[in-house]
Amino acid sequence: MNRSNVDTFEKLSGQLLSIYEEISLLSKKSPNDAVNKFKLKFVNKLLSQSNDYLADKYKPFDDFDNFDEDDVPQNSDVVFILSQYLQCFEKQRADNVVIRNGAWYWRVEGNENDKVDDDGMVLIRTVKPKKLKD
Repeated sequence: MNRSNVDTFEKLSGQLLSIYEEISLLSKKSPNDAVNKFKLKFVNKLLSQSNDYLADKYKPFDDFDNFDEDDVPQNSDVVFILSQYLQCFEKQRADNVVIRNGAWYWRVEGNENDKVDDDGMVLIRTVKPKKLKD
């Protein structure tokens, strides 16, 4: 991981969480209703960016890239998929953070101007990884 990876992670995971929460509210009211094409366009764009970022190591499904805009998914389908992506982002966070003096930090590659830890890694403050489901 490097600083750019951390920035991309924070942006994409934040956007995923926001859309997940919004569609979850819709799904609780009407789980079988179709997601409108306007929202679906943004969901698919975010999924595409997430697939590129997560790559094979963390991508939740090797045979899923995005939703078919001609076969519009139900709210509950979108919530299901987004929850899998959020879980994979948290797995990546868990694999790349450490706790020091009660605070959580990303361990990233540094350059000659960075203050590094004993292992030669730069620490960037973050949040505790969410509990991963077994």
